[in-house]
Amino acid sequence: MRILVTGNMGYVGPVLVRHLRESRPTAELIGYDTGFFGHSLTGSDRLPESRLDRQIFGDVRDLAPDLLDGVDAVVHLAAVSNDPMGNRFEAVTEAINRDASVRIAEIAAARGVKNVVFASSCSMYGSADGSAKRETDATNPLTAYARSKIGTEEGWKKLANGATTLTSLRFSTACGFSDRLRLDLVLNDFVACAVTTGEITVLSDGSPWRPLIDVADMARAIDWAIDRKPDNGGSFLAVNTGRDEANVQVRDLAHAVAAKVPGTRVSIATDAPPDKRSYRVDFALYRELAPAHQPQVDLDTSIDRLLAGLRHMAFADADFRNSPFMRLKTLERHIASGRLGEDLRWRDRG
Repeated sequence: MRILVTGNMGYVGPVLVRHLRESRPTAELIGYDTGFFGHSLTGSDRLPESRLDRQIFGDVRDLAPDLLDGVDAVVHLAAVSNDPMGNRFEAVTEAINRDASVRIAEIAAARGVKNVVFASSCSMYGSADGSAKRETDATNPLTAYARSKIGTEEGWKKLANGATTLTSLRFSTACGFSDRLRLDLVLNDFVACAVTTGEITVLSDGSPWRPLIDVADMARAIDWAIDRKPDNGGSFLAVNTGRDEANVQVRDLAHAVAAKVPGTRVSIATDAPPDKRSYRVDFALYRELAPAHQPQVDLDTSIDRLLAGLRHMAFADADFRNSPFMRLKTLERHIASGRLGEDLRWRDRG
């Protein structure tokens, strides 16, 4: 089996590639990435891409159709990957996250790829009432990032009923340790704060709800979707990916981290207006369709793995929000150096 993973040199990619190498030892694994964050390694004893059969450097906006010849499955991770980046690069987010994602699915269908898997997001539910959101509920995107995920799904739906099976995994908020750790994710940020300063500051009133999923469980879900058949959810499927028990309020996340790091103080801005991005999610459909690939990493284990990883790195950067582990800061440094343009294309490749 030949699998192409776009955006493999980000946060999810190293964990996914390691998982696929273990679960599918005979598969040919190919990475495709522009390399923005390749240098942002976190304590790995080997280059994650050494587990691949081949690494290709390129922009997903320019992916050559013949790269998909003979490919059985495409896992599409490449994206402008969070709300701050989407707000800073709104037009580019649309071009990369939506337009390129739809084009890749079109190419895959034309080239006979059997399965295409998209890393979507539950953030499309945006600001929601108290009920847990199902796939059939209305979306309420508040950011360019969330809108791009909806746009991709709309484009993919038009390709349904063909020979290619399309799966959009609406992931919960990612967390957990990776060989290319991101610290611009809520749980990861709280753990880094506890380790470096002994204080977790919640800038909202702490009431917003977030569903969480460990990056290891994201890899497990992708592994399922690589083989999904149309009779298990349809030729196009958008499915909330996570578990009900992982719907947690932000203030409870902060206290859960503090409990793991003795002496950590939690400060909550109780007078602040609530963060409008608040939603709980229903994962019943995912339980029904993927019973053997359900999340296995609970909140305590995610925290423990983050703590172990940061301690292995001897991580002590109290100014980590300006570090390479914040994706927006990395892009801004590339741009300031002249290496990267505002269109997020490399400028120094001749």
